[in-house]
Amino acid sequence: MEISTLATYHCLAFVWYFFVAYSITHIKTEEPPSELFLYGGQWKYLTVLNLVLQAVFYGVSFLADVLRLIKKLRCAKCIISSRDLLFSVLAFPVSTFVSISFWTLYTYNRELVYPKSLDGVIPLWLNHAMHTAVFPFALLEILALPHRYPTKKKGLILLGFVAFLYISWVLWIYSVTGEWVYPLFALFSPSGLAAFFAGSLAIVVSCYNFGEFLNRMIWGQSKFS
Repeated sequence: MEISTLATYHCLAFVWYFFVAYSITHIKTEEPPSELFLYGGQWKYLTVLNLVLQAVFYGVSFLADVLRLIKKLRCAKCIISSRDLLFSVLAFPVSTFVSISFWTLYTYNRELVYPKSLDGVIPLWLNHAMHTAVFPFALLEILALPHRYPTKKKGLILLGFVAFLYISWVLWIYSVTGEWVYPLFALFSPSGLAAFFAGSLAIVVSCYNFGEFLNRMIWGQSKFS
């Protein structure tokens, strides 16, 4: 894909994610459901954090494209390295995990992850923008251009560290409010919850490996030194 075309695509994707993130963080309602606005606000939801992550990624990607267009290749090389690391370790695995896990749980019992009361608060298009469109966007990014993946050890350590930070955030919110971020968590014993988190981490790692596999199959393997 031509650099100018990539720049246009990444700019539009950045604007889209910025708009979606803005929309979900500025929802106005006269009677907001309490489970949506407890301690931490929308920032306790992985879905919302993923929107910010995607906006940052596409913003960095657009910057890299612009630097290449104006022939600032030395600066572009550094930004491209950051772009590829961000995509491989976080942007693709997290967006894939969000889409798969949400719709799996929604199909099983939506009250565990997205109570029906939210239908009157969050428009249908916004729900799909947050939970459905993120996966096709991630796939399109892989098809659009190659991304250099780090060594497997480095990639998984970084991914595991971010997962640890989010789990710690979820547990902190529970310790402060006595309420779980997602109603699903209240069904588990402490050991069951630990197993659930471990299983979720395994799925995220699988998403990472899936992205690496697709990138290698389409473009060949290129690792950071």
